[in-house]
Amino acid sequence: MNQLISSCLIRPATIADAPAITALIGDLMPFLTLHPNGEGAEKFIEHCRLPAIENYLSQSRYHYQLAHIEGVLAGVVAMRDNTHLFHMFVPRAMHRRGMARRLWQAARDTSLANGNTTGFTVNSSVYALPLYQNLGFIATGPKVEMDGIAFVPMRMALA
Repeated sequence: MNQLISSCLIRPATIADAPAITALIGDLMPFLTLHPNGEGAEKFIEHCRLPAIENYLSQSRYHYQLAHIEGVLAGVVAMRDNTHLFHMFVPRAMHRRGMARRLWQAARDTSLANGNTTGFTVNSSVYALPLYQNLGFIATGPKVEMDGIAFVPMRMALA
């Protein structure tokens, strides 16, 4: 892990962080939808817009954390129900530099501290599949294409 990543500050997100989270996800949308312009993925896109993110942040079943490096947003991770990796997004400039691994470690450690004893699930985008495999997630089914997105359901058992 490079020195810049290891020096990042990770903190719980608040509703006030919703605009920054929304902007980060919006910038990455071409990696998430089947068509770069989002055609057919309107339902998914709606779940990534400001009102939806504010709603997730207001619910106790979602736990969001943000990474900052020198005051700049360097990534976001969210767990749902302490077991499902719901969101993990890293700015394009930080791709393949270790930030996603650092965010995953923070989310995993928090979930374990909060009592997760069953393992973790994620619906990986096709783009992120190699990352999740490297983190130790294993596909539990084939790629699913629906509503303008594609994902692979994955699971990580606790050792």
